[in-house]
Amino acid sequence: MGSRREERMIDVEQRPPHIRRTTTTHARRLAVASIALLILVACSWIPGVVGTAIAAVLPWLGLVLLAMLLTAVFLARRVIVVILAPALLWILAMAPALPALPAGSTTGSELTIVSQNVRAHSGGAAASASELAQTGADVIALTELDGDSLAAARDALAAEYPHMFGVGTVAVWSRYPLSNAEPLTLGLGWKRALRVEVQAPTAPVALYVLHAASVRPGQQQDRDTMLNGIAEQVAADPSSALVAVGDFNAASTDPGLAALRAEADGVRPTDGTLGFTWPAAFPLARIDHVFVRGLEVVSSGTQRAGNSDHLATTTTVR
Repeated sequence: MGSRREERMIDVEQRPPHIRRTTTTHARRLAVASIALLILVACSWIPGVVGTAIAAVLPWLGLVLLAMLLTAVFLARRVIVVILAPALLWILAMAPALPALPAGSTTGSELTIVSQNVRAHSGGAAASASELAQTGADVIALTELDGDSLAAARDALAAEYPHMFGVGTVAVWSRYPLSNAEPLTLGLGWKRALRVEVQAPTAPVALYVLHAASVRPGQQQDRDTMLNGIAEQVAADPSSALVAVGDFNAASTDPGLAALRAEADGVRPTDGTLGFTWPAAFPLARIDHVFVRGLEVVSSGTQRAGNSDHLATTTTVR
């Protein structure tokens, strides 16, 4: 009797051979994929082309990891622990890009800065400027301006934003006076950045506006030179309150931003998203950024304006 009962228990508990083989196959595939993802995520810290390329797809690797975890739950639970290794490393790598919590109530001493790449020769600079002005922002920074778009934006903003400074492809408009304005070359032979001091009611705020060089296969050095240049400028800036905005042409976790992130805090979106800004039709990456030093971020998000291929960033600080 006892022997037959044991045999029945074994028959019930043991899986058929083909199911065991299928489970083992899934487990092996998931384990191999986990190791590959672990290596891939680890390489996101490598400066240069490798780190830049991985940073561009890093947020989307989270979906791959989620799919792998769900597959493991239903088909191969024993490899869940293996998948957790790249998942935890992914969270660590994504830390600079993950959403933040808003600061809470306002006090009336806030400064709101909006910034957008308006896409040169698009004819949409005036529309972008007008729509951004409707947000009630105190400061508007525009990048990738050509001669016509600069003039159009100036006409659209002149009444509400009487204080303006522009150089090259970047310009800033403010409700408050601007002082100590200067163009910046950031190691290159042309001017695609500027620094001004916004005389806000509570205290002056140093503002940098940047339009970094584009990244193309085999052409990354100019962008990296500009990013290192802005980091050096910020490091040497004596201002107690500082903001840097613009089109950095770098994803949030790009190692090219590491030097700047060491000098100022990267602003994370407070609207529950990852704050992707490009392309505007279906945002896949956040390449337009805000960095602050000596200021508290009240809120930060993105919005559409004009017909640009970039969303605008909207940030309130105090």
